[in-house]
Amino acid sequence: MQNWKPDIESVTGPKYLAIAEALARDIEAGRLAGGTRLPPQRALADVLGVDLTTVTRAYGEAQRQGLIEGDGRRGSFVRQKKAETSKVRYSEPADTGMNAPPEVPGALLTAAFRRSAEDLLARADMVAPFQYQPSGGMVAVREAGADLLSARGVPCHDDTVLVTAGGQHALHAVVSAELQAGDAVAVAAHAYPGFLSIARRYGLRLCVIPSDEEGLDPVALNVACTTSAIRAIYVVPTNDNPTTATMSAERRQALAETAIRHGLIVIEDDAYGLLPERPLAPIATHAADRTWHIASVSKILSPGLRIAWLRAPTVAQAWRLAADLHETAVMAPPLNAAIVADWIGSGVFQQLTGAVRAEAQARQAIAAKFLEPESYRAQAEGYHLWVPLHPEANPGEIVNTLRPHGLSVVGSEAFAVDRSLAVPALRVSIGGTISRERLERGLRLLGALVAPNASRKISLV
Repeated sequence: MQNWKPDIESVTGPKYLAIAEALARDIEAGRLAGGTRLPPQRALADVLGVDLTTVTRAYGEAQRQGLIEGDGRRGSFVRQKKAETSKVRYSEPADTGMNAPPEVPGALLTAAFRRSAEDLLARADMVAPFQYQPSGGMVAVREAGADLLSARGVPCHDDTVLVTAGGQHALHAVVSAELQAGDAVAVAAHAYPGFLSIARRYGLRLCVIPSDEEGLDPVALNVACTTSAIRAIYVVPTNDNPTTATMSAERRQALAETAIRHGLIVIEDDAYGLLPERPLAPIATHAADRTWHIASVSKILSPGLRIAWLRAPTVAQAWRLAADLHETAVMAPPLNAAIVADWIGSGVFQQLTGAVRAEAQARQAIAAKFLEPESYRAQAEGYHLWVPLHPEANPGEIVNTLRPHGLSVVGSEAFAVDRSLAVPALRVSIGGTISRERLERGLRLLGALVAPNASRKISLV
């Protein structure tokens, strides 16, 4: 395809990587078939207005990734795909009801993972990360996490940051180390099911605190602390799961002051905190000596990486907890951890996060197209919706109607601290593997089902 021209005008990173990634996208999308002859390097350089060296590096990178191959004077060609030989077959993931970031176009995450893995394994100055790691994680990975959190204003260094096998692993460790059966924890009426299951396992008492559009009300929390022996508070300050509530800077500071006043442990599950283009400072910046801050990669890039950082209030608390982390999961996947740390140092992490953010924004635009503004709540850079329902609506029937269309929908009772008091509502995930086309169809149907004049009886077909 002698006239192939990649669009790299809006790219801020290295041009050669942009060209290689454009090749990957067009091959994945079928715009460049196997065997297609690519433009000569000098010709492409002239068309793009870049140095010949830039195109040479781009073709070299694409060849290293197995995307293209050279044939002497004949030029470079898109590599023919080999016939399937593996007996392992991977199908589309089933809907587990989990909230996952959207897959970005062009297989950027796959390409970045492959590139970093090859680079790490080829380096002569380090041992391949295939062995048992120190308690708390590799120093380089802890340092990367500390850099990430410090950039957001969280007081920390590598001795107070631990590497965990995901946010759920971190939550287990904090609860087991800091709380005992019978301790009261302040939460919102609807909370992340992963924490609710941990609370039940450890026999915690959950004290529901009234909330508004910003989440937990600090005034109500202060009142509750004067009448009850509350030990800790669990909060998702940015894009709360499921309600999408995001706390303002003033709300975060007020909650921190309340926690300090009453001596509360703060468990800050900041799973979505890095998604906004201008993220707010975490609660840990205001109550550093009593906040356990969790920053997971699962809700930012991919749940399959199983990497999170847990910031402890003190060095002593961090290293006490390191033993608990080792007992429950031994370690986070070391190769994945090394790759994510490499991404943070090279800027790839920020690029991938930006791609996920852009895809989430595109999907929110689709939601706005098919749902009435007053019918749901969402964050512009998030990938789930909170949809209150008419009191007569049957959430179960709506969920069953939408499931065949590929839309991941969960009823509010799954998030309710007290299921008997759950308000009729749905958490709708618009991320994951669902395509934009299928998402449009699912949201169009959802809009019809939750419209004010919709029939309260749904025919299941």
